[in-house]
Amino acid sequence: MATAAVATLALGIGANTAIFSVLEGVVLKPLPFPQPDRLVIVALFNRSLGYATYLSYPDFVDWQRNARSFERIAAFTNDGFDLTAPGLPEHLDGKEVSANFFSTLGVQLAFGRSFSPDEDRIGGAPAAVISNRIAQERFAGGPAALGRTLALNGVDHTVVGVLKPGFRFDEKQADLYTPIARRNPLYINDRTVHDILCIARLRPGVGIGQARAEMNTVQENIDELHPNTERGLGTSVVPLKQELIGDISGTLLLLLGAVGLVLLIACVNVANLMLARSATRSREYAIRLALGASRRRIAWQAVTESLLLSVTGALLGLVIARWSVRVALAAAPGTVPRSENIGLNTPVILFAVAVSVAVALLFGFFPALKSSKADVQGALKEGGRGLAGGHRRTQHVLVVVQVAFALVLLNGGGLLFRTIQNLWAVNRGFNPENVITFQVGLPREATLTPEGIRISYQRLTERIRQIPGVSVADISALVPLGGSSNEGPFWVGAHQPASMAEIPRAVYYPIGPDYVKAMQIPLQRGRFLRRPDNQNSNLVVLIDTLMARQFFPGQNALGQTLTIPHWGANHNVRAEIVGIVGHVDHYGLDSSVSEKPQIYFSFYQLPDEATRVFRSEIAVVVRAQSGAASVMTAIRNAVHEAVGNQPIYNVRTMPELVSRSMGRQRFPMLLLVAFAVLALVLAGVGIFGVISYSTARRVNEIGIRMALGATRSNILRMVAGEGLRLAVAGVVIGVAATLLLNKVVSRFSHLLYGVRAGDPLILLTVSATLIGAALLACYIPARRAASLEPTESLRQE
Repeated sequence: MATAAVATLALGIGANTAIFSVLEGVVLKPLPFPQPDRLVIVALFNRSLGYATYLSYPDFVDWQRNARSFERIAAFTNDGFDLTAPGLPEHLDGKEVSANFFSTLGVQLAFGRSFSPDEDRIGGAPAAVISNRIAQERFAGGPAALGRTLALNGVDHTVVGVLKPGFRFDEKQADLYTPIARRNPLYINDRTVHDILCIARLRPGVGIGQARAEMNTVQENIDELHPNTERGLGTSVVPLKQELIGDISGTLLLLLGAVGLVLLIACVNVANLMLARSATRSREYAIRLALGASRRRIAWQAVTESLLLSVTGALLGLVIARWSVRVALAAAPGTVPRSENIGLNTPVILFAVAVSVAVALLFGFFPALKSSKADVQGALKEGGRGLAGGHRRTQHVLVVVQVAFALVLLNGGGLLFRTIQNLWAVNRGFNPENVITFQVGLPREATLTPEGIRISYQRLTERIRQIPGVSVADISALVPLGGSSNEGPFWVGAHQPASMAEIPRAVYYPIGPDYVKAMQIPLQRGRFLRRPDNQNSNLVVLIDTLMARQFFPGQNALGQTLTIPHWGANHNVRAEIVGIVGHVDHYGLDSSVSEKPQIYFSFYQLPDEATRVFRSEIAVVVRAQSGAASVMTAIRNAVHEAVGNQPIYNVRTMPELVSRSMGRQRFPMLLLVAFAVLALVLAGVGIFGVISYSTARRVNEIGIRMALGATRSNILRMVAGEGLRLAVAGVVIGVAATLLLNKVVSRFSHLLYGVRAGDPLILLTVSATLIGAALLACYIPARRAASLEPTESLRQE
């Protein structure tokens, strides 16, 4: 009995500790910066569409000049770099940042310095701040790296600073930082190019509301100066921590509540075991009381035994928690922000200790109360036989509670399981099967000119298409569900809307001519892009059905024109629509970002300066005739033949990206289903234990019934019926509780897709599952009771 109690408690405490360790590491643990509560993310806010968005570099300059609520305000954006020297080629994730980025965070570099204002300007000297990893691997240490040169995207950069080990700003681990003002002038001077965010440090005594009000005033002044590009845009100011963790805190609180139910079920189970044990020890307690022991001492003994069991369960629970967190994070990679902070640290261990004490008091209460109220004379006369009616009633109530809790958890797991099923069944606008994507570096000499970049990609894709087993291959600067975006403004015809807030935005796909075929995006009308669609021909685009429906209702979109701003040095270039393709689920159905119209144009029609910009974003998309992984070795060989010994990185299959796009549901689903299964097992064990114990204490009664003519089937129905009644009562209460909790569940409706809280089919399924589990748990004790011989049963009297 003690072993079963410890194992049950270890599972319950371990599950709670695991979820708390995630909550502590992600939500409760402060950011690793000085005074992190004063750090905020500042962005533009589109009032008409109701969401925050990126800003342009000129916006940042104006904000930096006019905002008074902040001590500092810095700009940043993500970027990728191909490192070709020193050492072997490697692709590095990095950021372009303003010179005051690290001082805004309050971060001290391990060696060297941050960027100077002279470096953070157009035409400034190429400089880089690198991570400790790069310093160790490329230069044998931070001090040795200072002043050395890195060849990044074909340009030599001087290392001016090295970060401390373990530094991380956000989830995108950056190994390299470069000055943001050295970007392509296309991005620095154009107010319509929105692709950066701002990090700011509030002045002491300034609240977020005050800062937001001031920034809205600043933006209104900018609106008046630049009505064509800024009109109607507000600002968004949110805490940095809120921006980093998103809505995961609500999900973790939901899981903490769910795992709390598991712990309650475990406590109820152990309380039942302890009640059964105290019933068998009623004669012992009576003798102790008769010999002079106080009732308080008897109750304290029961509590002490509970505490010993609970502490032992907590120690095993810590082991289970450490293992289960690793398994959960591995099963849903990239879905939990700040996951590097998750671990069994001091707050988590103190939580486990506190839970173990609370659990000991919780499940030890009823046994202690029962033992302290023992009837001395009655217990001595009874001799320890039979089960007191009070014990039986208490045990039955506890079993009903277990079943009710288990149903609530099973219903939650069922809702998320149905959500995942529904998401998998959705037509995402392309066929992910047998498609693999990857990115590849180009030789330094190939990146010196835009024409060299174009020729290199043409040569690479031609070589890959010749591989046996490859159906089609081409390039794209954007891959659906890949986590990146390339949104920009457009308008129909030549007339520009009056304000920036009224200008619609679309997702722009710079692609090769065969990309749409590689993804099997259906062509609805018109034609695909072709190889002659290049710099020497008029700009042509494909649009998706969402754009055709929204902007060309009831008319033929083919032959119509769109205006695309910031098309290189030639602003407001007009493009002819030559084809309409199906809409692609770019952000994922579980994303909070609204899907936008999509525009496809040829990468080979990009102007020279834009070709350089998009080069680091280009991915190769390959559709194989069978499994995509089967041709990857041949693809690597082809890459080396076409572009030399260059890094191949971000190798992903499209089914993998589809799976990751459901990460917001998959992580809680995995845990909630695991908790629900655990609750189901514990409820079944509880019913089994109560019915087995009840049957063992009623052997004499069963013998009498059989002697008076009861058949074995009568006994089987009697014992199974007792368990079934408990299960049905628990199911009824659980269904009622689930329906009452619908308002709470509706707060997490963003986790659901194609199903709603209180779904009758799911409730019916989980109810039937619980009743079936109860019947299975009752079968062994019922069969054992039915197989008793009346004469042997009566001899036990």
